[in-house]
Amino acid sequence: MARSLARLWPSWAAIGVLILVWQAAFSAGLLPPYMLPGPFRVAAAFVRDFPLLMGHLGRTLFEALSGLLLSVAAALLLATLMDASRFLKRAVSPVLLLTQTIPVIALAPLLVLWMGYGAAPKVTLVFLTCFFPLTIGLLGGFAQADSDAVRLLQSMGANRLRIYRYIKLPGALGEFFSGLRIAGAYSVIGAVIAEWLGGEAGLGVYMTRVRKSYSFDRMFAVILLVAVLSLALMKLVGILEGALMPWERARNKEGLRVRR
Repeated sequence: MARSLARLWPSWAAIGVLILVWQAAFSAGLLPPYMLPGPFRVAAAFVRDFPLLMGHLGRTLFEALSGLLLSVAAALLLATLMDASRFLKRAVSPVLLLTQTIPVIALAPLLVLWMGYGAAPKVTLVFLTCFFPLTIGLLGGFAQADSDAVRLLQSMGANRLRIYRYIKLPGALGEFFSGLRIAGAYSVIGAVIAEWLGGEAGLGVYMTRVRKSYSFDRMFAVILLVAVLSLALMKLVGILEGALMPWERARNKEGLRVRR
């Protein structure tokens, strides 16, 4: 616990200094309230609207997690097929890269037009946002598999499924979780962007309403909540990574002992 606090205090100190500078600039009149409200006004708006924010948070979190889980399943399937088939890899890789050249904000209106104002277009947009980093991470991890270990299992009569289970998939977990951290942050942002275009509930819908009423302190409160939610998802991914990759945790602890 003490080591964790020692590692985190510089970050918290930097955030504290930033908030103090922000508040000082606001108090001195350098930042007009209609451009950037002070941090204490934002905090007050967050506390005042907390029950309402929690109601909208449930919808956004559902859309973000649904799209993220679907993207994990699809990325695992497609990355495995692409790694097993060189032809499929050459055929699909350009399409994957092409999807990243299309702005997400340009896709959102089309998805709403095709699927309506329910949860379906939001989940689809989150899926499209998260799918690429997960697939690329898994492909990179599969490519780095120990070729000697693979040949050893093949010489012992192991089929392709066993090779993926014992060699390639465990070896790709590091790259997978790196992509999952990025996808976790993107999932919340993607859901909020999709909600800007309409819906009954969600943080994006709430943000649009308060923006139209020029309540910028409440708008920044939503931005704060989105940032905290993204960080929480990234932390959850880190906990999951530690549970599924105990050897990496043991290796990191051993490295700390050696440095000491």
